[in-house]
Amino acid sequence: MKKNHSVFNIAWRTVMSFLGITILSLGTAFLRGGQVGLDPFTATNTGISGYLNLSLGVYQMLVNAVIFIFILVLDRHKIGIGTLLNMVLVGFEVQWFIALYQQLFGNHLNIIVIISNLIIGLILFTLGASMYMGAELGVAPYDAIAPILSDHFHTQYRTIRIVQDILFMLVAFLIGGPVGVGTVIVAFFTGPLITYWDNHVSLPMRRAIDGVEDLSAGRRVANLLTRFGKSSYNLVTQSYELTNLMQRRLSQYSPKDIEDQLKITRRNMEIAKASYQSSERRYDMLRGELQRRKNAAAQQGSGPLAVKTQDNK
Repeated sequence: MKKNHSVFNIAWRTVMSFLGITILSLGTAFLRGGQVGLDPFTATNTGISGYLNLSLGVYQMLVNAVIFIFILVLDRHKIGIGTLLNMVLVGFEVQWFIALYQQLFGNHLNIIVIISNLIIGLILFTLGASMYMGAELGVAPYDAIAPILSDHFHTQYRTIRIVQDILFMLVAFLIGGPVGVGTVIVAFFTGPLITYWDNHVSLPMRRAIDGVEDLSAGRRVANLLTRFGKSSYNLVTQSYELTNLMQRRLSQYSPKDIEDQLKITRRNMEIAKASYQSSERRYDMLRGELQRRKNAAAQQGSGPLAVKTQDNK
């Protein structure tokens, strides 16, 4: 069943997606620094952007914009905040992290550096991919191609994705893009690592985000019910005690005493009435706020933000 999420929930999932994209980009920079090859899409964009004398960030954003139009026409449900973040940020972040890597470590290579960069790059790349996809706010434009074609041509997703990655690797190789062992590993052998991060990082993060949302709402409801219960109990208890006291003492009252008690009782009734009206206004306000949030969540649920996307890695 599809679940509508609050603005709080979507905001934290957006942060999760952003962190995932940043970690993925950092991993790509390590793969580039070790000269072991990049993922097929980034390798192709790096080669073509160099050929056209454009920065990687600008060229990759332009390519993503073209793919984005393709997704918008064929299956807009795969579009979300995560799609836009990935489309705009990855190229520029990779470019920035590569420049930072070169400033910190230079271009000195040996077998230890190559192996270390390959391991670190794969760990960060798969962790970032798991986090940004685990946020379930849309997939990267490149990652949306295979599932759309798979649905359109009624072909297995894995087959389409393998063909897609091979074609991009060939293009990257032909234009001099950074293709290497890392390219092959990222394209075909990162599934188990992503699954590991899903189970140990991304899923717990999502549960924590959803849990905070649910817990917060639960506490608000519990607090309201507790206060209402205490007020009702005190009101009933006080009314019972006052009635019992009146029954025991009524026979002893003079007419003047009865008039005084009538005044006291009326004053207590007015106080109780004011308290009830205040509680009623609070109840109406809370109910109105809850309905407003439900309506807002329903509107978000009808758009791309709350659409649950499939794991395309």
